[in-house]
Amino acid sequence: MSESQPGATADICIIGAGSSGVAVGKALRDNGLTFDCFEKGSNVGGMWRYLNDNGLSCAYKSLHIDTSRNNLGYPDFPIPDDKPDFLAHHELLGYLEAYADHFDVRRSIQFNTEVTSVEKLGNGHWRVTMDDGTARDYRAVVVANGHLWDARWPSFPGTFTGAALHSSEYRTAQPFDDKNVLVVGIGNSAVDIAVDLCKRAKSVTLSTRTGAYVMPKYMMGIPIDRWSAFFSRKLKFPTLLTRMVMARLIYFAVGDQRRFGVPRPKHPMWREHATLSQELLPFVGHGWIRIKPNVTKLDGSEIEFADGSRAPFDAVIYATGYRTTFPFLAPELFSVTEGETVDLYRRMTPPTQPGLFFAGLVQPIGATIPLVEVQARWIAATLKGNIALPSVTEMAREVAQHHERKQRTWLNSARYTLEVDARSYTAALRRDLVRAGA
Repeated sequence: MSESQPGATADICIIGAGSSGVAVGKALRDNGLTFDCFEKGSNVGGMWRYLNDNGLSCAYKSLHIDTSRNNLGYPDFPIPDDKPDFLAHHELLGYLEAYADHFDVRRSIQFNTEVTSVEKLGNGHWRVTMDDGTARDYRAVVVANGHLWDARWPSFPGTFTGAALHSSEYRTAQPFDDKNVLVVGIGNSAVDIAVDLCKRAKSVTLSTRTGAYVMPKYMMGIPIDRWSAFFSRKLKFPTLLTRMVMARLIYFAVGDQRRFGVPRPKHPMWREHATLSQELLPFVGHGWIRIKPNVTKLDGSEIEFADGSRAPFDAVIYATGYRTTFPFLAPELFSVTEGETVDLYRRMTPPTQPGLFFAGLVQPIGATIPLVEVQARWIAATLKGNIALPSVTEMAREVAQHHERKQRTWLNSARYTLEVDARSYTAALRRDLVRAGA
């Protein structure tokens, strides 16, 4: 047995050693609970480990975090002040490694081990089977393997004869030297990649179906998320008022983005994830990135757009998001239907599957790590017995109420299946913890 391999007598299983998995491990240990953590790769970090040998990282070489340093980290382990406002992927990875070491989580992680099956047993426990055929039984399982790895591909009529890849496969601009490249999408990854490609490609075109609001990373020299934190935390503005004020300030900062040919959605800014980029609008203004509407047809080396125009391309990069899947779980235990309610009480546990938990299966506006830290403490308090889960009926009611709020707030789109309002969500979890004395 290797030094990092966990023992066979642990009470709880964690799947994945990314930012969510290590947070859950730390919280369980704080509560005196034993656990095994299984990680497919050879080290911690998940998607933030560039070229991760687990084959699941979507990080590209130029990737930087879109949340500023002060709002990014675990509350009990601040990111050092000597780090830049926006960390590169390798800097965040170093932070996650330091967190795992500082709280002694690593010794309970079994690396290079893929979980292939999780089955519910008749006694309510869970059997976890690994890729080497071994199986262990646990009182509870916490799934923390992330949701940004199973690429979602669009379907367009026709056939493209050039190179086609998903943004999850993109690493550097070097393979696209002197090529005409189309990027499909206008989320953060799409825009990051389009900007990166401008260094090497002959031409870069960005295709968007609906457009997106484009926010700068800085406003008046201050990271944009510190402004929203100032209004919501310091001035105690309600969430909706904070979003409305931010929308007006951002408009003053960047002007009308339609002047650059970047469509502005018909819905208000607060109903979507805005795209953060300091470079997109200037790059469009310089002619380095062209904006096109949705793709309507693939025709050999040419692509046709909704405005009737056509252009030849050597490569297409689809930055079209990810499906949320769990290949080791049978659908009757748990599955996610895009655009529908995610059947998880407090976004963490299925009402009808006690002992099964999910950490990090959320998509907030802002940082996920501080939110996951609260989730981890909630899971640990529940498994410790300090938080008592309500009845199945009450949990189902809470799930339905969350779905109603989500429909009122966010767009009805696959992209917002996992959406939560971080402020109200973490407040609800903290109330549970306070009531439990945890």
